[in-house]
Amino acid sequence: MTKAILIMLVAMSCIPAGDAASKVLTSQLGVAPIYVVWTRFTLGAMILLPFTWRAGLGVWRDWRVWFRAALIAAGISCITQALKHAALADVFGAFFIGPMISFLLSVWLLKEQARFIQAILIMIGFAGVLLVVRPGFDVSAGLGWAVLAGCLYGSFLTASRWLAGSVALGGLMLTQMIGAVILTTPFVFGNFPEMSFEIGVLTVFSGIGSMAGNVLMLFAYKMHEASKLAPFVYFQLISAVILGWVVFGDLPDLYAIAGMVLIVAAGIAVAVLQSRWPIPART
Repeated sequence: MTKAILIMLVAMSCIPAGDAASKVLTSQLGVAPIYVVWTRFTLGAMILLPFTWRAGLGVWRDWRVWFRAALIAAGISCITQALKHAALADVFGAFFIGPMISFLLSVWLLKEQARFIQAILIMIGFAGVLLVVRPGFDVSAGLGWAVLAGCLYGSFLTASRWLAGSVALGGLMLTQMIGAVILTTPFVFGNFPEMSFEIGVLTVFSGIGSMAGNVLMLFAYKMHEASKLAPFVYFQLISAVILGWVVFGDLPDLYAIAGMVLIVAAGIAVAVLQSRWPIPART
């Protein structure tokens, strides 16, 4: 268990690190967000292809695969826009509306069962997101993009559960990468930056950071029950706060910190509740 937890903590640090590199590229070096999105998926596809190409055979005719790829492509495009305009920690705080959206869609569309206490905890987490974003008061375009990214990501998670019974895990990973590359390619033409060593290094770091985080998370889930490791997903918020302070000199205000505490507390409570008192499957 200890080894799996350590891997999860590293994984949840790699993802914000990759996004920090994306923020430097877009906000400081003037690189177009669509270039960052396209290279991120392209690098991921190149890394995954040798290991998962067989799993991706024969699934492309399923329209749901393309729909899922479009959701993740749009979601990453939105969060990259958000990172250009808002602080790293605030973006992650707003983005964590995603698991709440996934919960609601899974209950509504996939007819998954849920306890009343889970719904209450989801509402508490949503209140945390509102404290981070503060719509109508201190909301920014960047946080608006982050909320939209979270909604798209929550829809992507639900679509993944929808496809899980008919497409293997390797196929899901590969199709979301290659599908996103195909869907974003028409928009990247004319947006390639004048390449420099710094841009090249940060481009690779952005793509590898995200990919490494997701692959390490899968390794951790193979070593131990996913339900027991799920609370550690929220370590991303802590990593984002630390990276935002160290790299950009940004610290969330008290409202945002309070919101993040609510998000983390509610998310961990939902995960613990599900692992200890799982809801019986429908018969």
